[in-house]
Amino acid sequence: MAERADSGVTTTAKAGVSWRAWERPGRWARGRVIAALALITALLLAFPRVLPNRPGHLGSLLEAFLPWLGLAVVPLLGAALLRRSATALLSLLLPLAAWAYAFGGLFLAAPAPGERDLVVVQHNVSDENTDPAGTARALAEAEPDLIALEELVPAALPAYEKALAPDFRFHEVRGTVGIWSKHPLSDTRAVDIKPKEITEGWSRCLRTVVHTPYGEVAAYVAHLPSIRVGAGGFASSWRDESAHLLGRAVAAETVGKVIVLGDLNSTVDDRGLSPLTSQLNTSERGFAFSYPASFPLARIDQVLARAATVGRMRTLPATGSDHLPVTARVTLR
Repeated sequence: MAERADSGVTTTAKAGVSWRAWERPGRWARGRVIAALALITALLLAFPRVLPNRPGHLGSLLEAFLPWLGLAVVPLLGAALLRRSATALLSLLLPLAAWAYAFGGLFLAAPAPGERDLVVVQHNVSDENTDPAGTARALAEAEPDLIALEELVPAALPAYEKALAPDFRFHEVRGTVGIWSKHPLSDTRAVDIKPKEITEGWSRCLRTVVHTPYGEVAAYVAHLPSIRVGAGGFASSWRDESAHLLGRAVAAETVGKVIVLGDLNSTVDDRGLSPLTSQLNTSERGFAFSYPASFPLARIDQVLARAATVGRMRTLPATGSDHLPVTARVTLR
């Protein structure tokens, strides 16, 4: 009997030690913080608008660099391996799946060229560009139908006009933005997108009608105000106001087909551009990070369209600008 009793105590004791060991941080508990961080990362990737935009426009800041949030998996993976936590390792599947859902489609192949395609190039050429003629020739090599340019300064404008004249018979410039086209242009006018607090002369948007073989297209070329990241957060109020004014102009556009090209100073994920992205199609293929040219982190140069599909976005080789040019095929419906 004694032997059995001792045996029973030993078994119970072993079972108790085993159960307590499972409860220790070395098993389940030590991976819970990493798992929680992985869950938060996945939530922000899939639903970035759960992050409020106040204070400091934090929501817009996150959305402007949203694809890079996936890199949070790297330190989390390192922590999970150091902790030897299976729970933490499994939790990393959540942000990976969320990133693939949000951005995986950008890796898919571009649709085949169609008969109703317009090839467009968008480029902020920089007002400090020391080689405007070389920049213009580089853009023309892409053989686009339309070229939209921003930061055109009076001293450099003749160089762009001369270099692009052989291939683009038609062009219009208003303020510091311009468009060059292989197709006739008409009804060109400046569009007022100037924020109220800017008092000096400021003309950074034009609208024109492009007479393509597939019908009329209203083309807008815009350069929204710059944003800044500082101690107070993401300063984008002027950009947001300008986007609202441009969105209102596009909504009132009477021509059915619309293409918006420009340096919008943020990505299409940024809620600050929702006055435009809520009513226009964006590209679903290609990252085409365009800024800064030395180490591109985001695509702030955009091609948007109404009654048309924007194909794969890609960047062109660097020019004398601090932006990379972007190009896309726009298929008119």
